[in-house]
Amino acid sequence: MTVAAPTGSSPGLLDAFFGALADPTRRQLIQRLVIDGPASASTLHELFTLTRQAVVKHLTVLESAGLVTRQRRGREVLFVASPERLAAGVAWLLETGGHWDRRIDRLLQRASAADHPPPVIPG
Repeated sequence: MTVAAPTGSSPGLLDAFFGALADPTRRQLIQRLVIDGPASASTLHELFTLTRQAVVKHLTVLESAGLVTRQRRGREVLFVASPERLAAGVAWLLETGGHWDRRIDRLLQRASAADHPPPVIPG
């Protein structure tokens, strides 16, 4: 069974979304940006045992997946989480989970019916 991407999300964007979030450092970066708001690469670098360049590479992957955007404030570049892309990925997960829930419910109903066949009425 193939589940289509939610409205506004192509399969390629979903691949980029899940690929970007497959790395624990990128998940921590996006979590930090969602919870605490925009931050510069220098600020984010201080939270990790990575070089600033490594943090920028991770942020670039998140940006390519549409999960963060860059905003310039004067000389500083801030990275901002993109809630729309996060919501699209969550919507896909919920939709897919709903399909599986319905399939499991049907399977359980069939299994229950097989365990308790209807009584035979002599005729």
